[in-house]
Amino acid sequence: MQVQELCQKALDMLQMAYVPYSHFPVGAALECDDGTVYTGCNIENASYTPTICAERTAVFKAVSEGHRKFVRIAIAADTDGFTAPCGVCRQVLREFAPNLEVILVNKHGDTKTLTLPDLLPLSFGPEDLL
Repeated sequence: MQVQELCQKALDMLQMAYVPYSHFPVGAALECDDGTVYTGCNIENASYTPTICAERTAVFKAVSEGHRKFVRIAIAADTDGFTAPCGVCRQVLREFAPNLEVILVNKHGDTKTLTLPDLLPLSFGPEDLL
């Protein structure tokens, strides 16, 4: 899939977000190693703790369908700047794709590309439990 298509899928998910409390929609599109794409949006809850981010929604959908290897993720927010994944999402992404390409997308379609190691240096992974 072309980067632009992946970014558009993330932008399209902004309208699906359930954000009655923060009013801060986020969309994500996660590309698996076989080219399959899973999308996600943030879904809030009145008690806050059960809220889930767009990135984890996409990862959990992919994993629940048997995918475990990811090559890149596009994360879109309705902002002028770029919104990076939270710490919890960074750790979840690290579990499956320690060298993941992360493409941040703003509301204008501008992008900034990083890697997960850029966002989560000295990370903790499964190999640290041996």
